[in-house]
Amino acid sequence: MSASNDDIEASSAPLIDHLIELRQRLIRSILGFFLAFIICFFFAKELFNLLVVPYQTAFQWAGMMSEQARFIYTAPQEFFFTQVKIAAFGGLFLSFPIISGQIYKFVAPGLYKNERGAFLPFLVATPILFLLGASLVYFFFMPMVMWFFLSMQQTGAGDQAIIELLPSVSEYLSLTMTLIFAFGMVFQLPVVATLLVRAGITSAEGLVNKRKYAIVIAFIVAAVLTPPDPLSQIGLAVPTILLYEFSILAARYIEKKRARDLGAAEAKAD
Repeated sequence: MSASNDDIEASSAPLIDHLIELRQRLIRSILGFFLAFIICFFFAKELFNLLVVPYQTAFQWAGMMSEQARFIYTAPQEFFFTQVKIAAFGGLFLSFPIISGQIYKFVAPGLYKNERGAFLPFLVATPILFLLGASLVYFFFMPMVMWFFLSMQQTGAGDQAIIELLPSVSEYLSLTMTLIFAFGMVFQLPVVATLLVRAGITSAEGLVNKRKYAIVIAFIVAAVLTPPDPLSQIGLAVPTILLYEFSILAARYIEKKRARDLGAAEAKAD
């Protein structure tokens, strides 16, 4: 009986150590996020003005060079909570290297050397791809969407009523964040696909065979994640399909590299 108790105590000790380490990693991640949140909240108005730049670009595309972007807030607390959302979104982005680093340090001891080497590039690629998706939204897609909405304005010529786009700060931020998040997540497709290929769950041939389903799913996801207008949906679906094709190329590269490494290992063994 005592031996059994000793075994239980020996097995529980590593678990307690892991829980203690997990708590430390979580505390560091939360502190990193909180610090980034405070910094972003301090510059929340400047960050919002930065997010307004695509709207101003849309004015230029619409030929409204003399117009200045105007926003409203209809509740006393609306702009304050808008700044809180900006701080939370920016804080999460700024603290992602800290959070991902803590995740990697917690997981890495349980991985083999080759597994750590395979996992680390994906950890680096994730924020880079997200930033590429966000940049596409900021520099091209958001101005195009706002240009489309501005074209619906009515000048009031003749007996027509004047219909002017005057967005609220919270609605504009919600639209911008939704598009950035949607494109950022979609740009993770190559990472997810290559991880699945490395794990042996799928293959390049499997991705090719499922291409027609992927196209349908891309349009469904675009319809769910973007505003209910065809421009936004097509704008997200097309990059998704292109990224899927890139994922197939990446999967083929991984399989060829794996075959070469296997052939080299067999030749060395002989």
